[in-house]
Amino acid sequence: MTSIARRLRIGVVAILVLVVLVAVGVLVWANIVMQGDRDRALEVWTNDAVEVTSTDHSVVIGPTGVASGTGLVFIPGAKVDTYGYMYKLSEIVERTGATIVITKPILNLAFFDQRPLDTFTADARGVDRWFVGGHSLGGVRACMLADDPDVSGLILFGSYCANDLTESGLEVLSIAGSRDGLSTPDKIADARGLLPADARLVEIEGLNHAGFGDYGAQPGDNTATITTETARDEITDALATVLSR
Repeated sequence: MTSIARRLRIGVVAILVLVVLVAVGVLVWANIVMQGDRDRALEVWTNDAVEVTSTDHSVVIGPTGVASGTGLVFIPGAKVDTYGYMYKLSEIVERTGATIVITKPILNLAFFDQRPLDTFTADARGVDRWFVGGHSLGGVRACMLADDPDVSGLILFGSYCANDLTESGLEVLSIAGSRDGLSTPDKIADARGLLPADARLVEIEGLNHAGFGDYGAQPGDNTATITTETARDEITDALATVLSR
C-alpha cells in the first residue's frame, strides 16, 4: 500500500470514528431529559375520574365518565419528560370529558419527530373533534401539524408559531406566563401576527415556563410566584373555553 493510500485510509477511518462519536453524543444528550414529578404523575394514575393508557407513541388521559368527543394531541417541550405534563392536563379531562394525548417525541425533541398526526390520534377512541397543541418548542411543532384536515384548533403553552396560520380558520388559544423567562410574553406578542385575527391570548400572572408542566426548574427561566395547584386551575380555566364547546 502506498503512503498516499495509507493516509487516505487513515483519514476515512478518522472521519467515520468522528461521525460515530458525534452520533453517540447526540443520542446521549437527547436522552437526558427533565424528569416529570413522580408524585404528581402518580396522583393522575390513581385518580378514579380519569383513565391513563401508555402506548408506544403517547400517554393518553381519558375520562372514566362520559367522553365529550373532543381531544387534544399535546407535544412536550424539548427534552421534557412526557409524564411531566400529566398533572397540569388531567384536570381538563375531569372537568369537560375531553381526551388528552401527550406524545412521546422521537429523541425527546419534537423537531426530530416527523410522524403524522394520525400516529397519535389513533391512540384515542371516540374523538371526533381534534385540537393540536404543545409547550415551548412542542408548540412550534404543533403549529406545523395544524394544517392537518382533522384539526379544528391549536393550543399553545408558552410558545408561538414560526409558520403563518392567519388564514387557517383554526380556533386558537395561546397561554403565556407573566414570569416566563424563555417564551416571554413579549416574544409571544411579537409573533401574534402569525395567528388568526380571532386567536385568544391569555396571560397567567405568576406562571413561569416550567410551570406549564411539573418537571422542576429550567435553565434561563424565572421563578414562579404561584403554586402548581393555582397554575393548574388557571390553565384548566383557559382550556375550558375551547375544549368544553
